[in-house]
Amino acid sequence: MNDSPDMRIGDTEREQALAALGEHMSAGRLDIDEYGERSAKVTAARTHRELVELFTDLPDPKPGSVPTPQPAAAPQPPAAVPAAPVEKRSNAPRISMAAIAAASWPVAIAVSWITHDWVIMAIPVLLSWFMGALFGGRGNHDDRRRDRDKWRDERHQMREDLHRRRRELRGRD
Repeated sequence: MNDSPDMRIGDTEREQALAALGEHMSAGRLDIDEYGERSAKVTAARTHRELVELFTDLPDPKPGSVPTPQPAAAPQPPAAVPAAPVEKRSNAPRISMAAIAAASWPVAIAVSWITHDWVIMAIPVLLSWFMGALFGGRGNHDDRRRDRDKWRDERHQMREDLHRRRRELRGRD
């Protein structure tokens, strides 16, 4: 890379700078917001000076010190992002009650066949209906749909914030 600060940069230098920022974020030197701001500035940078200014408060690696990836090199895994806590619901009651409801059918058929009392067939019918009302139905689907919509809205909001930040950094807003 040419050492002239006003020399124009290309995509390779921008990719090296983004890789260096990723290493600093994974090392804990940058939080996610700082990484987002600096990566937007890297994307908008036109000269070597603009890139160097983004790394003045950071140790190596810097854009000039990041080696160019070799064609035979294995791809780097993405930086780990801590997962949000997920509320887990136990399926044990649902599974055990479904097993009881399923087992009641052959038992009721056998008892009805032996005793010739077909009223016993009402037991698995009512049990299956009750289990469906208690554990099945639209409620679980509504919860999943609500969670999916909430996640999609949050992702959309984050994307809009990122685009707004990039426009501000480029001076378009």
